[in-house]
Amino acid sequence: MTVPDERLKLDNQLCFAIYACSRELTKAYRPLLDELGVTYPQYLALLVLWEKDGVTVKELGERLYLDSGTLTPLLKRMESANLVVRKRSGDDERKVIVTLTEEGKALQAKACTVPERLLEQSGLSADHFAQLLQDFKGLLAQVREKQSGLNA
Repeated sequence: MTVPDERLKLDNQLCFAIYACSRELTKAYRPLLDELGVTYPQYLALLVLWEKDGVTVKELGERLYLDSGTLTPLLKRMESANLVVRKRSGDDERKVIVTLTEEGKALQAKACTVPERLLEQSGLSADHFAQLLQDFKGLLAQVREKQSGLNA
């Protein structure tokens, strides 16, 4: 039997560590978001809209790294739950603008405790959390820059 190449061990894969961590964090969010009546992807969309209401579907997709095929059903469910409204732009009918309803706006106040509660559950200090966030943002920017160079 051959000894496996260390580079090909699952535990040595950065992508797997990030993937598994993401799944566990999403699982930790679930009970907190259940209290709000939203899913994790809906919560992410709401975060964008709470920062800036009235964005195009394209802008929302760019912020969330989602294509329209994934975003459209998500927004339809959010519209059915009376959290958002989608309307064609008066300036350009190709653009669809997503805005919060009063219910969607009101949910922000209830969601304010989610980040702190998740941090508490994680066992991380605020400083360690901030450092991890910076590290992952840096990694994302570096990977995106490299990928855009390859696709140019």
